Amino acid sequence: MQKDIATPMRTREIMRKYGFSFKKSLGQNFLIDPNILRNITKYAGLTKETGVIEIGPGIGALTEHLARRAKKVVAYEIDQRLLPILDDTLSPYDNIRILHEDVLKADLRQMIEEEFAGIQDMMVVANLPYYVTTPIILKLLEEKLPVRGIVVMLQKEVGDRIAAKPGTKDYGSLSIAIQYYTTAETVMIVPKSVFIPQPNVDSAVIRMLLREQPAADVENEGFFFDIAKMSFAQRRKTLMNNLTSGLKNGKARKDEIANAIQKAGIDPSRRGETLSMEEFAALSDVLFPLFGESD
Repeated sequence: MQKDIATPMRTREIMRKYGFSFKKSLGQNFLIDPNILRNITKYAGLTKETGVIEIGPGIGALTEHLARRAKKVVAYEIDQRLLPILDDTLSPYDNIRILHEDVLKADLRQMIEEEFAGIQDMMVVANLPYYVTTPIILKLLEEKLPVRGIVVMLQKEVGDRIAAKPGTKDYGSLSIAIQYYTTAETVMIVPKSVFIPQPNVDSAVIRMLLREQPAADVENEGFFFDIAKMSFAQRRKTLMNNLTSGLKNGKARKDEIANAIQKAGIDPSRRGETLSMEEFAALSDVLFPLFGESD
């Protein structure tokens, strides 16, 4: 068995060898606890039949654990300085492909067709850079990729928002966007002390398993997400106030908005954070004929 990359000694040794310094702009924090990496792969439920997409492999600490458990790993790395390091640290494994590309600009569907032909079970597993966590997860979900789920380590605060339930302070449009497509849960809290450099906050590992059908049946997905976003624009305001401010000509069409909210079976004086997914679906469906189609 290969010596783990994710130990303080080995990580510092690799960094010294290549004269590598962290780029704050890329949100680079390297994990130095192999047990946490083993747990992440366990929560992803990987087998020798699984294909894995990784984002931001760093020096390969998580990548090698994925390669040991899965059939094949394709990892996206944006920092060119890490490519020769990954060539070296991951050289014992023949089931890894590193792509030097920004995952937000990548054609993931085409990559899956080319790299994972014949593989039925697909997972995304990553230690995501804090600064682009949300756009990456939303891209993965909105593109409706053929994956079973996503297991990612991210800032604990973002994890709390992703897995939040209605009526809690963390519940918002991000909770709705992600829980619409997946069942989301926090499976592990990771203390900031197991990274170098040490970040300012703790992390969480979130497991999002794709639903066979979205959590709610809606007339228009884009409009549904817009309504959710508007409803949380100012958390202290009522649903009525937020929608009046957010919808086109909302102030002039106040009565129509109030009637539509009531038609959806919702009290206009409620706040967005009290509405369930089903209530947001009902709300967007009554508002769509009035405000959605003309845009």
